[in-house]
Amino acid sequence: MVEQQSDADIDRVFHALADATRRDIVRRTLVSEQSVTQLAAAYAMSFAAVSKHIAVLAEARLITKRAEGRVRLVRADPAELARAQHLLRSYEDLWRGRVDRLDALLAEPEAAASIPPTEPTHP
Repeated sequence: MVEQQSDADIDRVFHALADATRRDIVRRTLVSEQSVTQLAAAYAMSFAAVSKHIAVLAEARLITKRAEGRVRLVRADPAELARAQHLLRSYEDLWRGRVDRLDALLAEPEAAASIPPTEPTHP
């Protein structure tokens, strides 16, 4: 069973994924768990800025953080990413259905034009 997500949850996920740095953090942490320090070293921004990006991703539940001693380790949550992908697929299905109906509607005049008109019958 797929758990329904609130509009606020969906907004948090897509807000988090709207930034290139955050998408890259997700990509890196899908490959392997990394410390916040390792992640911060990969970007030309302050440690605090990377920490804020990580906080946005954690709030959207796209990553998880855990402590190992004094080190904070980050990893992506594939299940949450799959939920985002499922949501995008449902929007894609919705729009494909609408485009298909529009195509069918636009094709109707062509089909009607190819049918010879019938003579009216008089009683």
